[in-house]
Amino acid sequence: MLSIMVSMGVAMVISLFGTPLFIKLLVKKQYGQFIRQDGPTSHQTKRGTPTMGGVVIILATVIGYAVANMTAGRLPGASGWLLMFLMVGMGMIGFADDYIKITNQRSLGLRPLGKMIGQALIGVLFAVLALQFRNADFRTPASLRISFVRDTDITLAFWGVGIGVILFVLWANFLITAWSNAVNLTDGLDGLATGASMIAFGAYTILTVWQSNQSCLSVLDPSTGCYEVRDPRDLAMIGAAIVGACFGFLWWNASPAQIFMGDTGSLALGAAFAGMSILSRTEFLAVLIGGLFVIIVMSDVIQIGVFKLTKKRVFRMAPLHHHFELKGWGEVTIVIRFWIIAALLAALGGGLFYTEWLAIQ
Repeated sequence: MLSIMVSMGVAMVISLFGTPLFIKLLVKKQYGQFIRQDGPTSHQTKRGTPTMGGVVIILATVIGYAVANMTAGRLPGASGWLLMFLMVGMGMIGFADDYIKITNQRSLGLRPLGKMIGQALIGVLFAVLALQFRNADFRTPASLRISFVRDTDITLAFWGVGIGVILFVLWANFLITAWSNAVNLTDGLDGLATGASMIAFGAYTILTVWQSNQSCLSVLDPSTGCYEVRDPRDLAMIGAAIVGACFGFLWWNASPAQIFMGDTGSLALGAAFAGMSILSRTEFLAVLIGGLFVIIVMSDVIQIGVFKLTKKRVFRMAPLHHHFELKGWGEVTIVIRFWIIAALLAALGGGLFYTEWLAIQ
């Protein structure tokens, strides 16, 4: 438990005190946010606000996790390495996207094809490696089974292991892309994505701590509902580090934001959330824990789908938070109420996770 607290504390301190230094650097370089013209008019006042703040979140997470491992006198587990690779790799794609936006002064960064190729390379490598690194108990970080609160009996290998691996790679990449885009869409108001991420990863920290305490490696009787997760402690440490990093960053990202996380942060956090769900064997439970992200991305899907079919709009503007802005809600009001929704859904997911364990006892 100490290593988890160290991971969170170190990441929070680095993020809290490192962000203003990064803001000064970005201002000196004139790396400011470009605001889309078709967005709410109130957002034009944010033009020029430093972006790429996700760099601080990523660095704080990596350092927090590293220091926690050194404090505990242990080496990172395979799941920890994989999750850090996924987060940093997707963050680098987001950084390239942000940099192009800033230097070219436009709302579009990387070309869609280039961005898709980059995400696919990172995602495929993560998925393939997640099926390697068997421990002494022959467990790999990920499995070919579809998971809800734990692995189910539904397997992707029903046509053979080779086909199962291909299907898993496709499934993992779908999750990574979906969650990355969901967090990216949520990052439209000051502090909204940061606070929602802090809540979601906070729930996962508690969940993976429980998995670590109830691991099949430490429980003698498997019938007690132990969890066959390879490295739950590493996942808890990384989850705690992300919570700490977001907590420190939120001090500067809250309205009125002095810095935005940009695609650097949103893609990294979304990918980390997807990776956490895969490695903790809770792929469908994540839909509840990250329920706010799902609601926001679905509002965008509904808006586009209905408009293409009927030429009419369901919302005044998508994603959903912009709809409420155009209805006259204050930005802070929207953010706080969406945080409440995020917390309720995360609590519901955590409650469902615990209820399933109680049912086995």
